Amino acid sequence: MGTSFLVAVIIAGTPLLFATLGELITEKAGNLNLGVEGMMLIGAVAGFGAGFITKNPVMAIVGAVIAGALSALIYGFLTITLRANQVVSGLALTIFGAGLSSYLGTNFIGQKMPENIITFYEPIKIPLLNKIPVLGQMFFSQDIFVYLGYIMAIVLGIYLYHTRTGLNLRAVGENPSAADSSGININLYKYIHILIGGALCGLGGAYLAVVEVPQWQENITAGRGWIAIALVIFCKWNPYKATIGAYLFGGLSIIGFRLQHLNISQNLLDMLPYLITIIVLVISSMKKSKENSPPKGLSIPYFREER
Repeated sequence: MGTSFLVAVIIAGTPLLFATLGELITEKAGNLNLGVEGMMLIGAVAGFGAGFITKNPVMAIVGAVIAGALSALIYGFLTITLRANQVVSGLALTIFGAGLSSYLGTNFIGQKMPENIITFYEPIKIPLLNKIPVLGQMFFSQDIFVYLGYIMAIVLGIYLYHTRTGLNLRAVGENPSAADSSGININLYKYIHILIGGALCGLGGAYLAVVEVPQWQENITAGRGWIAIALVIFCKWNPYKATIGAYLFGGLSIIGFRLQHLNISQNLLDMLPYLITIIVLVISSMKKSKENSPPKGLSIPYFREER
């Protein structure tokens, strides 16, 4: 395994990074959305469809972002306005997303992205930085989606820990009653950040369909949405650590291809990322500390009248 493997790790980890950041910001608002897999699939088919029909690389991104946000809006309406159970609503969104992407993607099976879009998303070398041994090729000779992932993680970290709005968001997730008492519009915060989370999940799905593959395949996410939910716990609700976790699990997802010559069972290699996910969840649940704890208001419906 050489530099080419490290480059592939970053590519494989990028859809996980977008999805993890999307779920992270949703959970920071106090909502547990298990529909990440469904939102990624909807974003994937929307991004692929928009790119395939318009032959415009920007429209592929826009289509995925809008579709991801709209699918998250369904979840938000159910859990915020109607106060439905968050777990059930998220699972329903996953099933809905799988069915919708399968239905809409029927006409795209076997189709490739237009050549101009594939060319548009080819790797771009960052001057000077790409000359750094190993790291330059790994981190700074990638496509524009990968760089967008770096930027999103940094921007989200600054937003959460260094802005007043980010502080308000954390207050909404930790103690919505106290936040409400201080004049914060709880429902507005939840809606906005759930929509942002859905848009990021849509981007993660679009990366798979538009850049990484780039050919439509049914169930193209292959369970990455579930791994992203586990990664939020692994990274302790920290966007900077989410970057490390996403690339680590991205590496695990492709390591099977590199170990085929060792005559290890392919089924065992395919199972590896999910097995590691279970181990991470077990270890994380054993560590009881404030740092490892989720937002206190997570998955608890907020009723203003019950303050």
